[in-house]
Amino acid sequence: MRKLRYVVYKITFPNGKIYVGKDIGEPGHSLRYFGSWHNETVEADFELYELRDFTLRKEILFESDDKTLVSLKESEFIRGLSSNDPTIGYNRTHRTRGRK
Repeated sequence: MRKLRYVVYKITFPNGKIYVGKDIGEPGHSLRYFGSWHNETVEADFELYELRDFTLRKEILFESDDKTLVSLKESEFIRGLSSNDPTIGYNRTHRTRGRK
């Protein structure tokens, strides 16, 4: 079986918000890796009962053997999908001025 090398992925949360991330760890993409979003921000969007049965969708958006290219593509996807807009997603990087 072929292993995915380095990837950009999109996580979709039950509320429809998204998080775009990359996995450039060695020896390559891990199925178990779901990113490093700000946990408190995500949890604040859900009631406690909703957190007890929580389903995420992980989609691979881009794959390459080149870590630098994956990092560039991650930035492109964050901006292109507007996951840095708090009403759309959970990315805290690449925010325009005035957004926290």
